[in-house]
Amino acid sequence: MTSRLWKALSRRRVEENEEVKDEQLARVLGLFDLTALGVGATLGLGVYVLAGSVAKDTAGPAVCISFLIAAVASAFAGMCYAEFASRVPKAGSAYVYSYVTVGEFIAFVIGWNLILEYVIGTASVARGLSNYIDALIGNAMGNALRSLMPIDISFLSEYPDFFAFAMVMLLVVLLSIGVRESTILNNIFTIINLITIAIVVVSGSIKANPSNWSIAPADIPSSVKNAGTGGFMPFGMSGVMVGAAKCFYGFVGFDTVATTGEEAKNPQRHIPLAIVLSLIIIFVAYFSISTVLTMMLPYYAQDADAPFPHAFEEIGWPVIKWIVNVGAVFALCTSLLGAMFPLPRVLYAMASDGVIFEILSKVHPKTMTPIYGTVLSGLLIGLMTLIFNLQQLIDMMSIGTLLAYTIVAICVLILRYQKEEHCGIATAVSSISHYQFTPISAFKESFNLHNQKEPTELSSRIANIGIAVFCIVICIITFLISNMGAQLLAGNVVVSVILGVLVIVLFLNVAAIGRQPVQKTELSFKVPLVPLIPCFSIFINIYLMFQLDVFTWIRFGTWLLIGFGIYGFYGVTHSKQGKKDKIESEKLQQKYVEKFRTVTSF
Repeated sequence: MTSRLWKALSRRRVEENEEVKDEQLARVLGLFDLTALGVGATLGLGVYVLAGSVAKDTAGPAVCISFLIAAVASAFAGMCYAEFASRVPKAGSAYVYSYVTVGEFIAFVIGWNLILEYVIGTASVARGLSNYIDALIGNAMGNALRSLMPIDISFLSEYPDFFAFAMVMLLVVLLSIGVRESTILNNIFTIINLITIAIVVVSGSIKANPSNWSIAPADIPSSVKNAGTGGFMPFGMSGVMVGAAKCFYGFVGFDTVATTGEEAKNPQRHIPLAIVLSLIIIFVAYFSISTVLTMMLPYYAQDADAPFPHAFEEIGWPVIKWIVNVGAVFALCTSLLGAMFPLPRVLYAMASDGVIFEILSKVHPKTMTPIYGTVLSGLLIGLMTLIFNLQQLIDMMSIGTLLAYTIVAICVLILRYQKEEHCGIATAVSSISHYQFTPISAFKESFNLHNQKEPTELSSRIANIGIAVFCIVICIITFLISNMGAQLLAGNVVVSVILGVLVIVLFLNVAAIGRQPVQKTELSFKVPLVPLIPCFSIFINIYLMFQLDVFTWIRFGTWLLIGFGIYGFYGVTHSKQGKKDKIESEKLQQKYVEKFRTVTSF
């Protein structure tokens, strides 16, 4: 019973034998559309808020360095996504990637978390758009609804936000009409957003004062309570790193491109290119914005909620201020579209595989869009924007995204070192006992001292076990750093020795993985410097996950329990891959029975 359950949880989708679906999504997205989708989904309100808030309280003028570090970390994750997009050009993003390599259960966990990420992301953007427009009209809308329909429950919104609900419903209609129409609107909004950013950068450069990057402590007004030590890094390198952790979430959204595998004209080429191009555009925008902003005004004088309108008001340019306001509204509209766009695609991919309710995989014959998934997504998001206070749920967006990034990086490593017919950690764990090692032979095989050039069954198992050990060691190291940082700084010998030993084990483990022979499969894009880049991506993602508070993990666990219930009572028995495996098993069993009868008849 246990082995049968484990086999069901670890079964992997076999792309080569997958039947062609009767209903296909429309392949209408080119390279420009995909790049604009990635930029639009990522470059939203963060470009107008994040730079100011991080500069004021966390990193000072060095916020531009924080964005650079966050961009590098995001680029590593983006390269892993790009390689997988060239391997698996299917709708569903990290869900499909992990299904092909790691197994169905892990794939379901990733898909379920992506649903959470996109639902909360879209709902928060819709609420942010409503709040921003309300602020421009003097909070008239919020005050009216608060007085007419107050909600006196602590964990809910102060009032039902009908404007945000209406925006989500309008978006549902737009996405249901067709991909081509919705991407045209996204392209227009993204171009307007980029033009607005260019206006801000050029006009801000005119008033830029480089001396704001070298303010002496004596020149800081006494009324400012938290200004650090002045200069370029007023809060030190630690402030830059904390700022990088915050800025990392400003790059979340490029994975939207990876969900369009069945709607891109040339997915194996265009999706990797679009991911790389969108990340470059996003980094240039963030770096330019943060540089100009901190040169226009001292870091301690920034407005954390609306830095650019405040900055242009301070220098006496109200026209530019209103251009920025209008641009922010368009940016939020673009983010709203980009945040919701991938959600029906993930539902479509999971429903097509039978791990969630199959009706969500239905594609409208005229619009060629997953109509039921789009409508269900809109209703769920609309309900949240209408009645829920989303502040407590924002961190859950991050935990789902970081977990998806981690799994994709792991999958890249698994595929690189696997033998063609063997893949996955499950295979390695279940089969490693068949091999007898002496200490010397184990050492030689672990570091490939025989210089084996082609992946073998043994080398792929060693690599997979190494990847699993690497992830476990990373979790322990990040836990120690996050929870015992004070003891480390105080020179606690025990903690320091444990950490030192773990770091040595970590480097030896990476060296062992890197010594294994790799696959020679030709792809349109491959992650360079494997295993270093995927391993660094795994480290930074797990480290950032451990920065989230315990309540986020509790809410995350609750969401997972709901998903496990759906998968346990529906997905296990309705899985399309499970049915295919059962048919293949029955055919094989029948073949052996017939062969046995033939032999015994003689």
